[in-house]
Amino acid sequence: GVGFRPFVYNLANRLHLAGNVLNNKLGVTIEIEGTREGCEKFLKTLKTDAPPLSRISDIKTESLKPVGGAVFRILHSRDESNDIALISPDNDVCANCICELLDKNDRRYRYPFINCTDCGPRYSIIEGTPYDRPKTSMKNFNMCEKCQSEYDDPSNRRFHAQPNACPVCGPKVKLLDCDGKMVNSSDPVADTAAYIKQGLIVAIKGIGGYQIACDAKNEEAVKNLRDRKLRKEKPFAVMSRDVEAIRQYADVSKQEEKLLNSREKPILLLKKRAGGVLLADSVAPGLNEYGVFLPYTPIHHLLFSGEDAPAVLVMTSGNVTDEPIVFEDSELFDRLGGIADYFLVNNRSIVWRCDDSVIRTHKGKAALLRRSRGWVPAPVFIEKKTPPILALGGDLKSVFSLASGNTVFPGPHIGDLERAEAFDSFKKSIRHFKKIFGIEPERVVVDKHPRYFSSNYGRSLGLPVTEVQHHHAHIASVMLENRLKGDVIGLSLDGTGYGDDGTIWGGEVLLCDYGEYQRKFHFPALKLPGGDKAVKEPWRIASALLHKYYGENLFDAHPKFVEEIGEEKIRNVIMMLESDTNCPAATSAGRLFDAVASIMLVSHFNSYDGQAPILLEAYADTSVYKDMPFLIESDGSIDFESLITGLVIYAGRGGGEEGAAIFHNTVAGALTECCLRIKKESGVSSVCLGGGTFQNVFLMNRLLPMLEKDGFTVYLPNQLPINDGGLSVGQLAIALSGI
Repeated sequence: GVGFRPFVYNLANRLHLAGNVLNNKLGVTIEIEGTREGCEKFLKTLKTDAPPLSRISDIKTESLKPVGGAVFRILHSRDESNDIALISPDNDVCANCICELLDKNDRRYRYPFINCTDCGPRYSIIEGTPYDRPKTSMKNFNMCEKCQSEYDDPSNRRFHAQPNACPVCGPKVKLLDCDGKMVNSSDPVADTAAYIKQGLIVAIKGIGGYQIACDAKNEEAVKNLRDRKLRKEKPFAVMSRDVEAIRQYADVSKQEEKLLNSREKPILLLKKRAGGVLLADSVAPGLNEYGVFLPYTPIHHLLFSGEDAPAVLVMTSGNVTDEPIVFEDSELFDRLGGIADYFLVNNRSIVWRCDDSVIRTHKGKAALLRRSRGWVPAPVFIEKKTPPILALGGDLKSVFSLASGNTVFPGPHIGDLERAEAFDSFKKSIRHFKKIFGIEPERVVVDKHPRYFSSNYGRSLGLPVTEVQHHHAHIASVMLENRLKGDVIGLSLDGTGYGDDGTIWGGEVLLCDYGEYQRKFHFPALKLPGGDKAVKEPWRIASALLHKYYGENLFDAHPKFVEEIGEEKIRNVIMMLESDTNCPAATSAGRLFDAVASIMLVSHFNSYDGQAPILLEAYADTSVYKDMPFLIESDGSIDFESLITGLVIYAGRGGGEEGAAIFHNTVAGALTECCLRIKKESGVSSVCLGGGTFQNVFLMNRLLPMLEKDGFTVYLPNQLPINDGGLSVGQLAIALSGI
């Protein structure tokens, strides 16, 4: 579905070669016949000039006896091979289609479903392979004579473009009000833009699901969206017409401009521009970044095409917070009816949901935070052949992987499985992947956690089960991507993971390979008064930490903290600690960052995952390089008592920005010292970083130079998120080591 067969057809004719080309589950099979020079040039050009959306993973050649062919033909696809087909991700609309979309003289002028072989939906409309129209959600739209002529013409860029359509024969949009009644409109997209400009909220059916849009400069509209979506403070993504429009409110480097304009069109985290155009305060409260992306569907481009079009749109997933994105029309009003004022819908079915991807840059390189649209279902290729295996990842930022042979298919971002809707989506997504790739797993790999929904689902499948430690999997994922062998030092920092001792881990320094790991050092064990409640209310962890170091004197030591939280609430926590009631321990980096954010009076609550640490990072003064002492105990625990008591002093005298920086610097120094001790003992100098804490750019900017200065080679993910979105690939790598 990427225009490869017409490219092959035209190349063969240009070189006067005979033969044929066809799709099958293996990919593309080509037979060419002609002069040696022509055949060699064909193979060379195949690699260098392939269509923009194509991805050649391998070329295998075999010599055949000439048959005396005179022409080159495109044959119909055959569904006869047991090999795995590769499916293209959904792609943004190409420049040629945009020109036609906005050309009043073109027959597809303002047609919201314009596409060609170089662009448009793929994964989200595919029901089976090989990728042909009868196996897509376009199967019920019969092409008109003009579209069929384009589809049949190898010289046309719409040759075998499976979603090919026009206003005469293709899908159509319509606008509905909040009661589901159709709005009489000659141009539903233009009316959608007008409603948004008036301050209303509109749900828009996109490529991989519904999106919800409002005017990003309208504070009342954004606050209304927050209230209706039950999204208290988590930032919204925003969309603008082009990079120049983005530069009005965010800083954009050359590398970031390139990423914004890439075919994947991800949401990119950008620094807010000092003195720039102000967006509504409620778009990204308390943060120094916006999540920004450019239009990637025809509808997006049309929304920005009018003279009075909104300059910046909030463009967020169509869901209630923490639920999967809505993609089926049958559940539209049940799940989004209380959020949107109007609904821009269409009659092209989305076969399966695929949310927007999120990335950020670090030292000029892209780092995936959420791998979904534009990447899924592209595979990760591995060296070792694997039997059919299903790896289920974790319960947070859930992503499974399905693998066979040398190919691993990480699934789409699903979300947090504690929500029933997300868990149901998780199971259905696995079934969808098994169907489209024809892989029936013979083994399942799960996290060791005894209560993870994903793990218990895997244990229920009746297959052989491999259980993998969470933080080992983080490091193994990075090792597999970078094709490392032998021992590495693994810095695995996140919010939570089930430890071998039955407690919560999350600040782990490991010496490991794929098969085994040693826990060499770890963050201090923090008490979590109230258990899971402490994750939502970091002030509880902060109170426990202050009580550990100050006892009853904490009320005098940090009066500002006491004033903001309340003495009675803190004393209730102390009672829990002294009676050891519901106060589990955790060596979690995420929980330490939570506690420090509260101690520094930055944030006492997490209304979304990682909020307090994110605000702490944004609060830190980047010009400060000072640090504080720490100790490494004989049991491998890192003691930060001097750091915590020092930060209390900074918070008390209003030096929070400096204190926040000192905290990050000290953590980076402690991690470097741990690595140096392992290197001295073992000689290992390769360091892999894994876990969601390393999404913190301030920490990375301090840690990486320290490690590199001390002679370490540092490895990071390239194709996968550093958070739990890459966990399932690490689980797979560990399972393979035992096969």
